[in-house]
Amino acid sequence: MRAVEIIIKKRDGGCLSREELEFFIREYLAGAIEDYQVSAWLMAAFLRGMTPEETAHLTRAMMNSGETYRWPARNGWRPVDKHSTGGVGDKVSLVLAPLAAACGVPVPMVSGRGLGHTGGTLDKLESIPGFCVRVTREQFGRQLGEIGVVMAGQSDNFVPADKRLYALRDVTGTVESVALICASILSKKAASGAEGLVMDVKCGSGAFMKTLDRARELARGLIDTGAALGLPVRVMITDMSQPLGRRVGNSLEVIESVDCLRGEGPADLRQLVIEQAAVMICLATGREGPDHLNAARAQARAALDGGSAWETFLRLVEAQGGDRRALEDTSRLDVAPDVAVLTADRDGWVQSMDCAAVGVAAGVLGAGRTRVTDQVDHGVGLEMLVRIGDRVEKGASLVRIWHRGGRGLDDCLARLRAAIAVGGQTVPPPPLIIERQPEP
Repeated sequence: MRAVEIIIKKRDGGCLSREELEFFIREYLAGAIEDYQVSAWLMAAFLRGMTPEETAHLTRAMMNSGETYRWPARNGWRPVDKHSTGGVGDKVSLVLAPLAAACGVPVPMVSGRGLGHTGGTLDKLESIPGFCVRVTREQFGRQLGEIGVVMAGQSDNFVPADKRLYALRDVTGTVESVALICASILSKKAASGAEGLVMDVKCGSGAFMKTLDRARELARGLIDTGAALGLPVRVMITDMSQPLGRRVGNSLEVIESVDCLRGEGPADLRQLVIEQAAVMICLATGREGPDHLNAARAQARAALDGGSAWETFLRLVEAQGGDRRALEDTSRLDVAPDVAVLTADRDGWVQSMDCAAVGVAAGVLGAGRTRVTDQVDHGVGLEMLVRIGDRVEKGASLVRIWHRGGRGLDDCLARLRAAIAVGGQTVPPPPLIIERQPEP
């Protein structure tokens, strides 16, 4: 078996076998297959596509490229994770993971960092003083058993094939391949020991999947690949035509998450967290359907309003070295000292937002990164004071901006002004949850 034969077979539209994909991944990691050969294969896979069976073979080969975790059920409940395709202001995981754990779901969450216009869960967690996202296998298992939740990054030997392939996808124009996205996401989730997955597929101007058709294509790919792996996947396609919640930026999003965990916070964040927690409960217990989903919603709402989700979050933070005092008194968090405001230059209604541009606007302040090696300023960011469909008057505040000594401020203001369209016609607010697959 030779690498060039595998490349040619995929180039010509053939379906690669499990043995061929395992060979290709194994030999690449061993150094016997060169980056330029893998780049050629990635482009062939991007242009020709991959069948669900083929994608499952690739996912399994990637999953087994490093250490894998398997965890026992906790009080009879199976481990379940959640993953988002990324967006602006998407701090759902910070609230959802401890909420689901407080309801009884074991949550072995392996998360990533932000890149480009999207924020990363690990960056948000690291804005909590002392919080450590590197967790040993022993600590992972112990913490999952005692608290019911872990929120960590990839270790060096955790799905190394994904790290290598993603770096090449990023520079070869093959990131958008649905099959490669599915393999990347599901290899990590299956390796982490999850036995069920709730996928939040974002759709809109701030998402990688801009259209509903593309979001549906990814949803179907995730469900089919998960089924081939024996990993049940439930998908929500959700709106990313405007930021989720109100705040964008690491410490600012932690503060908003704390508000939600204390039974407050913005309505859209609260709604999405409760809905996804309910699906996680159903997956963990194996009891699905409308009646079970309604009962799970009530359980999640009670845990959020009753304080058990908040207490679970504090225990999680302490277990991973974080300072709970910075959450009990969020003035201890690093928030930039300087504030500016973008105002409306006309009367009207907020027609639309270029949500990706809003994310980039936060990034030029220092809240994000364009390269993996960039340093993030946890204290800068934005607060969106209006939503699509809101009525505004000339001079009204649209966005509050936390900056540090004016760094990037002029660029940020210009990007925000171009991103928020105010016009003379009323428009309805977009639905938060667009659709679910499969339907409950």
